[in-house]
Amino acid sequence: MTAVRDIAVVGAGAAGTLTAMRLLRRAAGEGDRGCRVWLIGPGRTGRGLAFATDAPHHLLNVPAAGMSAHRDDPGHFVRWLGSRAGADDFVPRGLYGKYLADSLADTLDAVGGPGGGPRLLRVRDRVVGLGHRPDRARAPLSLRLRSGQSLAVDAAVLALGNFPADRSWAPPSLLRSPLFRADPWAPGALRALPEDQDLLLVGTGLTMVDAALTLQRPGRVVHAVSRHGLLPRPHAARPLLPAPAPGLDARSGLDPLRRAVLGHLAAGRRSHGDWRVGFDSLRPVTSALWQQLAPAEQARFLREDLRLWEVHRHRIPPVSAEALADAVDRGRVTVGSGTVTDAEPVADALRVRLADGRSLRVGAVVNCTGAQTDLTRIEDPLVTGLLGTGLGSPAPVGGGFDTTPDGRLRPASQHDPAPLWTLGSLRRGNLLETTAVPEIRCQADDLALTLRQHR
Repeated sequence: MTAVRDIAVVGAGAAGTLTAMRLLRRAAGEGDRGCRVWLIGPGRTGRGLAFATDAPHHLLNVPAAGMSAHRDDPGHFVRWLGSRAGADDFVPRGLYGKYLADSLADTLDAVGGPGGGPRLLRVRDRVVGLGHRPDRARAPLSLRLRSGQSLAVDAAVLALGNFPADRSWAPPSLLRSPLFRADPWAPGALRALPEDQDLLLVGTGLTMVDAALTLQRPGRVVHAVSRHGLLPRPHAARPLLPAPAPGLDARSGLDPLRRAVLGHLAAGRRSHGDWRVGFDSLRPVTSALWQQLAPAEQARFLREDLRLWEVHRHRIPPVSAEALADAVDRGRVTVGSGTVTDAEPVADALRVRLADGRSLRVGAVVNCTGAQTDLTRIEDPLVTGLLGTGLGSPAPVGGGFDTTPDGRLRPASQHDPAPLWTLGSLRRGNLLETTAVPEIRCQADDLALTLRQHR
């Protein structure tokens, strides 16, 4: 009989839920009834930052056909939707969170049986610290919970998702203001804003689109600014036929790669009539190309190309693009380039100054700049502790942890590697493209196999 294996999945959002599902299925397939998966995290299962919203206009940025929880069953999500939506529809994100929770429940039903099977233990708490005893053959990891309890496990997967938005751009005068909303996804952050005053959103990416559509209304102007003033591009109105991945190589450096990618996109537009086909065909090879670049070239890409890449890669549903365009046409939303340099209180509002000399009087400033990726600047006790003890180290470029090809954390020099793995956004520096469900479900599947083989 297989010995009991305790595996902690730290984080109960999408990445954690997908990982728990794959671990349970893998253990059941191997006939291991003693495996225990500890899924740890506050809140509702499957409802991390992206899928906690219940707003009907907060939509998935991928059609339903691409969002199955199961790598080996691409139609699973569409079947779960039933008559609620079709394969080509962009459905509300809250609905997807419910799907993940239901899928985990279905997995538990499938792996159980008269004689029992691998177990899921759901812990609604937060891990705030982690210790490693390399001299212990069993349960070498000790997880400290916010409640004061501790848990000893054989291995752990960090599925922490996205951290709150970066605030480094905000001047001290704004950070001190009660009218600054540092995290638009914090409970109630957008509900208590003044109804009769304009607002400023800093950032013009996916978060801004959600916030602007929530906040726009007659009698209010929602201003959105960012360094580049670029908006995410919309998905095509109709499904496009896929194209094969190109045979590109990045070992000659960033400049030749740029030329090759632009040539590939131009050829795709000529042959398919839409730039999106060529862009989507890059997805299977993006991480490999990223890893072929030298660190200095990776850093240059992040400075010079990342924003343009993101607005084409991470697109929004056509209905969201149309709603935003309508709000702009009505004068309810403005979008442009700008950098905040100062803010001062004026009565019950803020006077915000921009680098180009403009000033805006607004009732609040909402931070929509996207998740912080630099682990050395994240105020999270678990992350801070891992870096401080050397159990984890930051990726050289791009954010997240430095990991081995299978997602195991690389410790600081002269430290023993711990049985710690991660996936999703925490592998951004090593993979670049690692935040979407199609990538995360594959990582979760691969991790399940890796952890089951780890002894």
